[in-house]
Amino acid sequence: MTEDTPSTTAVSAPVATVRGQPFVQLPSDLYIPPQALEILLETFSGPLDLLLYLIKKQNFDILDIPVAEVTRQYMHYIELMQVLEIELATEYLVMAAVLTEIKSRLLLPKPVLPQSADEADPRAELIRRLQEYEQIKQAAYELDQLPRQGRDIFLAMAQAELGALPRCDDETRPPLDLEDLVAALQSVLTRAALTTHHAIAQEPLSIRERMSQILHRLSTENRVEFTGFFTPNEGRMGVVVTFIALLELWRQALIELIQTKPYAEIEVRTR
Repeated sequence: MTEDTPSTTAVSAPVATVRGQPFVQLPSDLYIPPQALEILLETFSGPLDLLLYLIKKQNFDILDIPVAEVTRQYMHYIELMQVLEIELATEYLVMAAVLTEIKSRLLLPKPVLPQSADEADPRAELIRRLQEYEQIKQAAYELDQLPRQGRDIFLAMAQAELGALPRCDDETRPPLDLEDLVAALQSVLTRAALTTHHAIAQEPLSIRERMSQILHRLSTENRVEFTGFFTPNEGRMGVVVTFIALLELWRQALIELIQTKPYAEIEVRTR
């Protein structure tokens, strides 16, 4: 009994959990394709990110990089990516060539130079790029930790019922959107196209005369709906002339085009 207890415990332990259901034994007809197993490595945004990771992982001094050891680890990582059939970017191969060049320059015998002339360190340019990348990466991390609207902070919003909205006065009325005005014109044009009849001749329509007619009507009425100035029997030409007359009066600040609330009828009144 005592000897069988460990084996019984090992067998009863589930080998997998699928949709909350534990499986103690693998199915006998289970087929695992050769490419089904994937090893997820740490992702890097570029060759400098990979180099910085290798340097910090081994606690190397960034100002005194052991190029040989870093190059060996870098090439090992690239070979692993190729074995796992991970697509390599061109920048990784370029950095491998740069590391190889630096390593070869460090292995070459140094020429005898005068004391006043010092040979530049082949690692200097790479160290400068790594330091700049480390600063940018740290700044990006600190910015990402700041509270962000939509991720950490959510604005509380409430929409009132349309019937409970108060009527806007002249000071608080929202500005009229030009798209709403064009939409109102389009609706009038559509209705005018449905009632247009063939005419032998048309009397010329004057924009100035239509402007006078609009002002005369507004002198007797306080407010008139925007669509109330259009006569479908005049056809498309009459709609265009009336619309241009309204725009001209609006440009000259003789009339106002107002909309008391969203999706409401556009109204016209004198200033």
